[in-house]
Order: sequence, then C-alpha cells, then structure tokens
Amino acid sequence: MTPPRRPSTLRLLFASSHPGPTVTVTVLATVIATAVGHPVGVVVLVALAVVTGQLSIGLANDWIDADRDRAVGRSDKPVARGLIAVGTVRTAAVVTAAVAVVLSLFLGPVAAVAHVVLVAAGWAYDAGLKRSVWSVVPFVVAFGLLPVVAVAAGPDGAWPATWAIATGAVFGVAIHCTNVLPDLVDDAATGVRGFPHRLGLHASGIVAFGSLVVAAVLVLVGQLGGAGPVQGVGAVLAVLGALVVVVLAVVGVWLVLTGPPTRTLFRLVIASSLVLVVELGFAGAALVA
Repeated sequence: MTPPRRPSTLRLLFASSHPGPTVTVTVLATVIATAVGHPVGVVVLVALAVVTGQLSIGLANDWIDADRDRAVGRSDKPVARGLIAVGTVRTAAVVTAAVAVVLSLFLGPVAAVAHVVLVAAGWAYDAGLKRSVWSVVPFVVAFGLLPVVAVAAGPDGAWPATWAIATGAVFGVAIHCTNVLPDLVDDAATGVRGFPHRLGLHASGIVAFGSLVVAAVLVLVGQLGGAGPVQGVGAVLAVLGALVVVVLAVVGVWLVLTGPPTRTLFRLVIASSLVLVVELGFAGAALVA
C-alpha cells in the first residue's frame, strides 16, 4: 500500500496560521473598505495588509505555543504533530509580519499606525498576555482598530464612526472568549489563565454571546441613526441581521449552559460575523464619521 503523501510545507503553514479567524478578519476589513467607497486598488491593499498581518499572528501563536500544544496532544496543530519544524513556522511568522508592516506604509499614516498597532497587539497576546487577566485587551484593541484600518486607508484618511469602532471592540471580546472555551482544561494543565479562564466556563460564555448582542445593537443603531442612515431594503436587512445575531447568541448561551464547550461556540461567532459583514456592506457612508 502506498503511504499517504505528506502535505506540502505551504499547506502546513496555512494550517498553522489559524485560517478561520484569518479569513474572517480579512473579509471584514475588505467589506468595510469596499462599503466606504475606496478605489479597487486601496481595497486590495487593505486586504493584503490585513491578511499578512493575521497570518503572522496565527503563525506566531503556533510557534510560541509549540511545546504546550505537544504537551496536551493538539492533533489539529501541524507543529504539535511534528509535521513541520518550529523554525519554519517561526520564520514564516516573522516574514509575514515584516510584509504586513511594509504594506501598511502604503495605506496612509492613520491606517498604517492603526494596522501596525493591531498586529503588535496580536503578537503581544501570543507572547504572554494570553496568560494574564489582560488577555482580552489585545482583542479589544485589534478588533476596535480594524475599522480604522479599513476606513482610514487611502489619501483622505477619514475616521470611522464611533459605533463601528465600538462594534469591533466588543466583537473582539466575543471572539476571544469563545475561542478559548474549548481549551480551558488544556490551558489549565499548561499554566494559562487568561481573562476567560478566570471568569469560568458559564460566565465567560455569557459574556461572549452577550457581547455579540451588543455588537448587533451597535451595528443596527449605526445603520439606522446618525448621518446617512440606510433606508428601504438596507434597513430591513439591518433589522433582520440584528435578529439573526441575537438568535445565534441565544443558541450559544444555551449550549454553554447545557453542555461541554466545543468549537461550535466559536463557529457561532464566526457565523455572526458573516451576518455583520453583510450588514456593514450596506452601511456605506454611515461607517464614516
């Protein structure tokens, strides 16, 4: 029998980059940049800068946590399974971070600074903040800055609406808490006690999905109120989108309170983010302060 072919290095690096969150964050930034009317070239530049930054954060996470992941037998981590060398992942993390910084320089001063701080927040989490009560801070900072990167890109450097920044920040709380919940036992075994760990399973889950509801309300208010509110079909979709996110949040809380934490919780947040993406696509001028 022919042995199964070993995956390529590129494929293993992609698997080590946390592709789900990487793609989600990149899509969010791209949709926002498109919604505010940036030229195609600026939108593409935003997407490239954000995706390389997110790749670097994900790769750094698997590089720095390699020993921990091996200790708890993480079968979903190529480094932990010995399929790819730690040094290879480390080099890829550093290279993609450097590329992200260089690309950021072409976004304009405001967006450039915002994106460099965003990436630095992700690396700070990987490097040690994940083990402290402040583990949620990098997520609040990074997701709060994402609209700034997307809206301020280009020569005009416009500032995003306050509700857009607030939405990103509270969404970061939901992402952090639900991503950590399935790993609470493994993390405890390797000395990681971040913000969700200190809250505990049920409280952390309620905070996560409560944050989703807050994000949905912020987007709804931002779309329907203020200067340049959406109307007609856009307004209907805004209300429906908010209701869908609330339903997903209720399902998430029910799962947290009635069963063991699984990756389904994180997938609910990702699904909610896709709903918010559609809503933001209709926000247009409302995204700009």
